[in-house]
Amino acid sequence: MSVAGTSAAPEGRDARGAPASRCAGSGVDPDQLPDGLVVADAHGRVTCFNAAAARITAVRPADALGQLLDKALPLEDLEGRRWWQLTDPYGGLAIRVRQPERNLLLPGGREVLVSARYVRDAPLGPVRSVVVSLRDTEARRRTERSHAELIATVAHELRSPLTSVKGFTATLLAKWERFTDDQKRLMLETVDADADRVTRLIAELLDISRIDSGRLEVRRQPVDIGAAVSRHIQAYVAAGQPADRFLLRIEQPLPALWADPDKIDQVLSNLIENAVRHGEGTVTIDVTPKPSPREGEETGTSVTVSDEGPGIPEESMNRVFTRFWRGSKRGGTGLGLYIVKGIVEAHGGTITVGRAAGGGAEFRFTLPVSAPAYLA
Repeated sequence: MSVAGTSAAPEGRDARGAPASRCAGSGVDPDQLPDGLVVADAHGRVTCFNAAAARITAVRPADALGQLLDKALPLEDLEGRRWWQLTDPYGGLAIRVRQPERNLLLPGGREVLVSARYVRDAPLGPVRSVVVSLRDTEARRRTERSHAELIATVAHELRSPLTSVKGFTATLLAKWERFTDDQKRLMLETVDADADRVTRLIAELLDISRIDSGRLEVRRQPVDIGAAVSRHIQAYVAAGQPADRFLLRIEQPLPALWADPDKIDQVLSNLIENAVRHGEGTVTIDVTPKPSPREGEETGTSVTVSDEGPGIPEESMNRVFTRFWRGSKRGGTGLGLYIVKGIVEAHGGTITVGRAAGGGAEFRFTLPVSAPAYLA
């Protein structure tokens, strides 16, 4: 890296010989910044090295201040080339103003995300300072691993129903006349059920995408939450579950609830299905008004779904609403509760998990009293 003259103050000292401030005159405390910040002056010597930079590089600020930038921050690209020699911030093209973010290597091979800005007094003048931003790659790695796991999970879950659909349709097309009407009906019913499964998986994937990007839309309408719960219970009874397995308790009067009925149905379906499939004994659903801190007012509606099964281990409580959590029993994609949390929070509500009085799992979500914007 070529730099201007070497008439800088001694390393770590200002012009009067006093210890240099880490980032004097910046107007903010750089040690409070979440990203690493390194600033070099017109001579290429480091004048700022904040706490995040020290954490990311494992270099003490006292050892970096006053050093030449390429010595204090010896970065290499992924092919082993010295980055400062390649970019030459002080001697390169005068029209350059920045280096876009890229993965570089610190000594020892640790990856770090680096971007740089060249500060000039005039558009084509000499570089007055170089401002370098450093970010740890661990958060990005976690995101990339999460995305890869999501793709692998969905691909795995799609393979089974699609294989079934392909197999049955190919068999029917090739040997239609050989099967009885009952056999044909059974195969078509299986194809229909597997097609529904694929549709649900795609809907889950779209929901996750919208939740992660903050684009989950809520279309609020008046919702009778008690009636919605009753419909789900009746569906389970019609499917063969004993009616006495469910206990619905509604505390009246409930405040008016404006919510997205389809998404609330999705929340109820997930929570009740979890209680039926993974719990034991009676599944109890309590619908109650949530009182306001001010007497005589209500702020929302709470729905609690509990069972009498073994419950959720204490050490797993904080992971229940994360992606791919399936508990002790395998099955499903492990995305349902993650989506439930996203839907409830999109309504401005909260959801918690705990242990029920009977020992099983207890999920409680609360939706605030609200109305569409055109009625506000």
